[in-house]
Amino acid sequence: MPRAVERFATTQSCAIVALPAVKIEGVGKVSTWRKAGVVARIAGQQAGRSRTFNAIKNATWATGRSFGRVLHQLWLEVTGVLFLVMSLSLAGAAVKEYGKYHAGQVGPGRAAAAACFALAFAWFGVSSFWRVKRKSQRP
Repeated sequence: MPRAVERFATTQSCAIVALPAVKIEGVGKVSTWRKAGVVARIAGQQAGRSRTFNAIKNATWATGRSFGRVLHQLWLEVTGVLFLVMSLSLAGAAVKEYGKYHAGQVGPGRAAAAACFALAFAWFGVSSFWRVKRKSQRP
């Protein structure tokens, strides 16, 4: 039984010596991060009070919104053109397949499928341009 008490005392004394060193290192790292956070918060507050900083920030946001709108409209127009080009290609294929159907070489399904796809792609292209028009009319 005395051995258990000796082991406990020995273990406890080692733990007491080792723990403060570990705690000091941990507190040091947290303290540095807290200091950095406080400095960043104060710098942000000071910058928020600056008229020059606010003007630059507002100008950046306005320019970003403007570029974003223009790029979105450009994206809609480009996709609309691509869909219209694909629909023209499919319309040509539908005419070709209709000629084969009329000659009795193929069934009506291929011509109908090509025509349906051509109409669907034409709808996608036209609706994309309608979206551009609708977005450009907004203030």
